[in-house]
Amino acid sequence: MAAAQELQTTSSLPTNFSENDALLTVHDTARFLKVSVAWVYEHVRPDTEDRLPFVKLGKYLRFDRRDLQAYIDAKREACQWIPRRR
Repeated sequence: MAAAQELQTTSSLPTNFSENDALLTVHDTARFLKVSVAWVYEHVRPDTEDRLPFVKLGKYLRFDRRDLQAYIDAKREACQWIPRRR
Protein backbone atom coordinates (compact mmCIF):
# COMPACT_ATOMS: atom_id res chain seq x y z
CA MET A 1 0.00 0.00 0.00
CA ALA A 2 2.82 2.43 0.86
CA ALA A 3 4.54 1.71 -2.48
CA ALA A 4 1.35 2.48 -4.41
CA GLN A 5 0.88 5.71 -2.49
CA GLU A 6 4.51 6.67 -3.17
CA LEU A 7 4.01 6.14 -6.91
CA GLN A 8 1.04 8.47 -6.92
CA THR A 9 2.91 11.30 -5.22
CA THR A 10 6.07 11.15 -7.32
CA SER A 11 6.17 12.80 -10.73
CA SER A 12 8.49 12.14 -13.63
CA LEU A 13 8.69 15.89 -14.35
CA PRO A 14 10.45 18.41 -12.16
CA THR A 15 8.21 20.75 -10.20
CA ASN A 16 9.47 23.79 -12.12
CA PHE A 17 8.69 22.15 -15.50
CA SER A 18 6.27 24.15 -17.63
CA GLU A 19 4.46 23.57 -20.90
CA ASN A 20 6.93 25.96 -22.59
CA ASP A 21 9.81 23.62 -21.70
CA ALA A 22 8.30 20.71 -23.62
CA LEU A 23 9.74 19.80 -27.00
CA LEU A 24 7.30 19.91 -29.91
CA THR A 25 6.86 17.25 -32.57
CA VAL A 26 6.73 18.08 -36.28
CA HIS A 27 2.92 18.13 -36.14
CA ASP A 28 2.91 20.34 -33.03
CA THR A 29 5.36 22.69 -34.73
CA ALA A 30 3.19 22.90 -37.85
CA ARG A 31 0.21 23.79 -35.66
CA PHE A 32 2.25 26.33 -33.68
CA LEU A 33 3.50 28.05 -36.86
CA LYS A 34 0.17 27.54 -38.68
CA VAL A 35 1.88 25.91 -41.66
CA SER A 36 1.74 22.45 -43.22
CA VAL A 37 3.78 19.51 -41.97
CA ALA A 38 5.47 19.42 -45.40
CA TRP A 39 6.57 23.04 -44.92
CA VAL A 40 8.21 22.13 -41.60
CA TYR A 41 10.08 19.21 -43.21
CA GLU A 42 11.20 21.48 -46.07
CA HIS A 43 12.62 23.98 -43.58
CA VAL A 44 14.78 21.48 -41.68
CA ARG A 45 16.63 20.20 -44.75
CA PRO A 46 20.39 20.91 -44.71
CA ASP A 47 20.27 22.79 -48.03
CA THR A 48 17.47 25.13 -46.92
CA GLU A 49 18.55 28.75 -46.70
CA ASP A 50 16.24 29.59 -43.80
CA ARG A 51 16.30 26.53 -41.51
CA LEU A 52 14.09 26.09 -38.50
CA PRO A 53 15.93 25.45 -35.22
CA PHE A 54 15.49 21.81 -34.21
CA VAL A 55 16.99 18.97 -32.22
CA LYS A 56 17.44 15.51 -33.66
CA LEU A 57 16.81 12.69 -31.17
CA GLY A 58 17.66 9.56 -33.08
CA LYS A 59 15.29 9.56 -36.04
CA TYR A 60 12.93 12.05 -34.41
CA LEU A 61 12.86 15.82 -34.93
CA ARG A 62 11.94 17.96 -31.97
CA PHE A 63 11.49 21.71 -31.68
CA ASP A 64 11.83 24.01 -28.71
CA ARG A 65 8.95 26.47 -28.50
CA ARG A 66 11.29 29.26 -27.32
CA ASP A 67 13.59 28.73 -30.32
CA LEU A 68 10.61 28.84 -32.66
CA GLN A 69 9.41 32.06 -31.05
CA ALA A 70 12.89 33.57 -31.53
CA TYR A 71 12.75 32.46 -35.19
CA ILE A 72 9.40 34.22 -35.60
CA ASP A 73 10.68 37.35 -33.85
CA ALA A 74 13.74 37.45 -36.14
CA LYS A 75 11.51 37.09 -39.22
CA ARG A 76 9.25 39.86 -37.93
CA GLU A 77 12.24 42.15 -37.38
CA ALA A 78 13.65 41.38 -40.86
CA CYS A 79 10.30 42.29 -42.43
CA GLN A 80 10.33 45.69 -40.77
CA TRP A 81 13.62 46.62 -42.47
CA ILE A 82 12.47 45.91 -46.02
CA PRO A 83 12.15 49.21 -47.94
CA ARG A 84 8.64 49.73 -49.22
CA ARG A 85 7.82 50.74 -52.76
CA ARG A 86 5.52 53.62 -53.48
